[in-house]
Amino acid sequence: MKTLVGLILGVALLVGGGAAQAFDEKDLKKLKALNACEGCDLSGANLSGANLSEADLTEATLSGADLSKANLSGAFLLGANLSEANLSEANLSGANSYWANLSGANLSGADLRGANLSKADLSGARLKGEYGVAKLDGAILCKTKMPWGEENSGCK
Repeated sequence: MKTLVGLILGVALLVGGGAAQAFDEKDLKKLKALNACEGCDLSGANLSGANLSEADLTEATLSGADLSKANLSGAFLLGANLSEANLSEANLSGANSYWANLSGANLSGADLRGANLSKADLSGARLKGEYGVAKLDGAILCKTKMPWGEENSGCK
């Protein structure tokens, strides 16, 4: 009996946890239909190359998501969790990422020009790598946690 219970628990852990798809499929469909999904769970979703220009992803969870080569220009990422997300070669120019969590994100080659990164957490983020260096020209880095410490350029 103990063996059977252990086997059932083991299968349940393998099916329901770990590396299994974590995002809510309904949230992904909502994002695709409306180009908006406030507070959605899209953690681990494959959004590589997606056109999310001006998408409203306020307080969305995108941790571990693949957003490489995605167009997030002008997107609203206020309070979004993008920790450990792959944003390599993504276009985030003009995005509003106020309070966003980008800690540990891969931003190599990402275009962050003009993005509002005020109070965002980029500590541990990869800003250079195989896809080049992240473009931060004109980005607002007010009270922004960077890999080298707090940055306050662009504060008004």
